[in-house]
Amino acid sequence: MKTRRSFIDRIGGPHHDRFLLLIAVYKLLHALLFFAIGIGIHRLLHKDIADQIETVARHLRFNPESRLVVFVLDKASLLNGPTLRRISLVAYGYATVTLAEGIGLYFEKAWGEFLTLAITASFLPWEIFEIIRRLTWVRAGLLTINILVFLYLLRVVIGRARNRASAQKK
Repeated sequence: MKTRRSFIDRIGGPHHDRFLLLIAVYKLLHALLFFAIGIGIHRLLHKDIADQIETVARHLRFNPESRLVVFVLDKASLLNGPTLRRISLVAYGYATVTLAEGIGLYFEKAWGEFLTLAITASFLPWEIFEIIRRLTWVRAGLLTINILVFLYLLRVVIGRARNRASAQKK
């Protein structure tokens, strides 16, 4: 009799930790997003950013006189070629690190777990500060997800350390 396998089982196989696989998929999607952001910013080089913003605002049917559009246009005037290059390099760098996290978690490598644990922990104070500054559903959701990821990875890492310690005693 043929049993139905879940999507996670099909892509990871039965030997994978489902939650690590889920976190890995999240990290890989995160990496794709930041690669796309880097490409988008890189494509803005040598273009009039204000014209690009106005075009996007028109396509999205925003009022060109709205506070949001005026605010974005004011901030866009601060951007120049070297600044855009730096922003795109940071996006590419972050995407690369996130891709490494995802690959390490997918293959259940200890370095991937430690890397994800360290990076997730490093963002938690900033996320808490942002929620204290202004509470939104998106910020609260991201903080909740990152805390759950951190706690789960911490549990995995501590569990593996205990298993190694008990194996060495035998």
